[in-house]
Amino acid sequence: MILIKSIKQALFATLFTLPITVMADGIASLKAFYTDTKTMRADFSQVVTDKQGRKVQEVQGVMQLKRPNKFRWDYNKPFEQQIISDGKQIWLYDTELAQVTVRGISKALGSSPAALLAGGESLEKNFKLMDTARKDNLEWVSALPLEPDSGFEKIFLGFSDSQLQKMELTDSFGHNTSIIFSNLAQNNSISDGIFVFKVPKGVDLIGE
Repeated sequence: MILIKSIKQALFATLFTLPITVMADGIASLKAFYTDTKTMRADFSQVVTDKQGRKVQEVQGVMQLKRPNKFRWDYNKPFEQQIISDGKQIWLYDTELAQVTVRGISKALGSSPAALLAGGESLEKNFKLMDTARKDNLEWVSALPLEPDSGFEKIFLGFSDSQLQKMELTDSFGHNTSIIFSNLAQNNSISDGIFVFKVPKGVDLIGE
């Protein structure tokens, strides 16, 4: 009787853990998102913590992307910023500093998190991808940048039904950034004009 009970317990455990193993394919979810998502708009909530786990920033905003290589992140107050790529250049506008930094996209994108979301090149060219198990209902993948000077040590993305739900980043200074996406809209029409940046008057321009 003890043996039969043990076998039943083992079968029960197998039946309930097998679907989780099969479904936990973050790489497949990332690739599906990468190939099937032509445009995306979402609200986001971002929290940054330091090495000791202390919160150093919390901000909300809106992100939009259009493949290949066009994206826009609008951060609300109190850390109001805009990060905009028109496919050729990336603009970082800090309203508090009244300063704009611009770089060519070939130099700035590479193995950055933005390349995972809006990039036009093969994922494996810039990242080492691995499935990652976590105690939630999302399918997680870790993406390790292959470029040593990317500025990021680890990047994690969590999906549900191939829709991006969370993103976690660890930069080279040990800061951790957690981003939660909501109100997602995929493959709707987004005008190219959204990704055009014009330098405001009286703002310093740094870069190319």
